[in-house]
Amino acid sequence: MSDFYIKRRSVLARKMSSEKIPDEDLKKILAAGIRVPDHGALNPWKIKVIKGEKLKIIDENIILTEFKKENPNASEIQLETESKRFQRASVILAVLSTPLEHPKIPTWEMILSSGAVCMNLLSCAQSLGYAAQWLTEWYAYNKKMLEYLGGRSEIDKISGFIYLGHKVEEPTERRRPDPKNVINYL
Repeated sequence: MSDFYIKRRSVLARKMSSEKIPDEDLKKILAAGIRVPDHGALNPWKIKVIKGEKLKIIDENIILTEFKKENPNASEIQLETESKRFQRASVILAVLSTPLEHPKIPTWEMILSSGAVCMNLLSCAQSLGYAAQWLTEWYAYNKKMLEYLGGRSEIDKISGFIYLGHKVEEPTERRRPDPKNVINYL
């Protein structure tokens, strides 16, 4: 068994650099991301690759604008933070859960498949030595963001944003679940 999964650790988006990730590695990450359990091979998810100038455009035209609408009394520090959310990363992979009507396959299985895409993207990026973090944050639940990414309002959901970049420093370990509290043998 590989120790990778036992030692796997996310790097916080605020602690990564946005230095470019080679296209060859990005293609590997994406190829691994879509290799997930998917009952019926429905592909009930989509991945939107966001990089380059689009990171800044989304920060300014969606994240900051929507934050200001919801927080009219925000401080300058808060506005500065919101204006650069996506620009912390080199690439952001937005994963949308896009369930379909199906007579045999429950929507819940399609949603789980979308979460598996997020985990595969995250794990593959980390296995290649990149800094990566799976985030939702408030804008994952924002209608304007969902629609900008091509999601269908009232049907699709943003499963997560996978932030990819380079490590500025090695992440520190955090508290993990005690196996005795979460694993039972029947």
